[in-house]
Amino acid sequence: MKELRQDMKAGRFKPVYLIFGEEAFLKKSYKNQMKKAIVGDDAMNLHRFEGKGQDLREIISLADTMPFFGERRLILMEDTGLFKNAGADALVDYLPQMPETTCILFVESEVDKRNRLYKKVKELGYAAEMERQDPSQLASWAGGILAGEGKKITAQTMELLLEKTGDDMENIRMELEKLVSYTLGRDVITASDVEEICTTRITSRVFNMVEAITEGNVRKALDLYEDLLALKEEPRKILPLIGRQFNQIFQVKELMSQGMNRGAIGSALKLKPYIAGKLMNQARAYSPDRLRAAVNLCTDTEEAVKTGQLNDRMAVELLITGKY
Repeated sequence: MKELRQDMKAGRFKPVYLIFGEEAFLKKSYKNQMKKAIVGDDAMNLHRFEGKGQDLREIISLADTMPFFGERRLILMEDTGLFKNAGADALVDYLPQMPETTCILFVESEVDKRNRLYKKVKELGYAAEMERQDPSQLASWAGGILAGEGKKITAQTMELLLEKTGDDMENIRMELEKLVSYTLGRDVITASDVEEICTTRITSRVFNMVEAITEGNVRKALDLYEDLLALKEEPRKILPLIGRQFNQIFQVKELMSQGMNRGAIGSALKLKPYIAGKLMNQARAYSPDRLRAAVNLCTDTEEAVKTGQLNDRMAVELLITGKY
């Protein structure tokens, strides 16, 4: 990302760029910044292609065309799938001879780094992977947005906010907008504000549900499950989240047995420290053998749903009650 910022600041651009990764907010932000930096408001020299099945001969012909009363021509290609499969050989062979007046910007969700086109982009241009940000980066970014609105927030309240929102930056941005509007006339955002106005993501609700399971509070876990169903969340989506969390608890248990503390476990598993701490508490309720059995049970239950042996809603209930 640093190189993207440097190129935009200098106004000197490589022939081809690739922006990819899980963090949609960052991808969109850098795409828009690059587009503005390369061609500004010049719609005549901006060409956008989206989706699979693009005609590469058309792309190459367009790239060969001089810009119309401008310095550069930008070809923006989004979610083409060209970095996942073979079939982009013509483009790979063409890129080294593309005119200096043309820049191609790819924005992709999935990339195979063994792909020929990926390697060629790395060779001739720059590939920027937009990964999920860690808790400190998210807190700093969110705090900056609030400061720009004249708002203050404590570290503890920020932790609560991120616990509820998850690490999706677009979701965090929307929740921040709600908080700013909700606290008009006040300069401090409190934990009560966050609890009152912010929506808890499905992953956070599932986390609390599994926490109730590990505490042996089946009634609370079932109530949380009913809340998710009332919010129109599909059991088929909830099921793998339960499995993922039990797998995390199992991994945490293994690292705890090696003498790792909360910070080291959080770093090793790329978890927020407070999440690592909660998982450690959950792990203490189980022996390694019981956790391994729980992980296997989640896997078997998912398979039973996929093969039609078990109804998905019932599958989650059986996992919660431990009767499957």
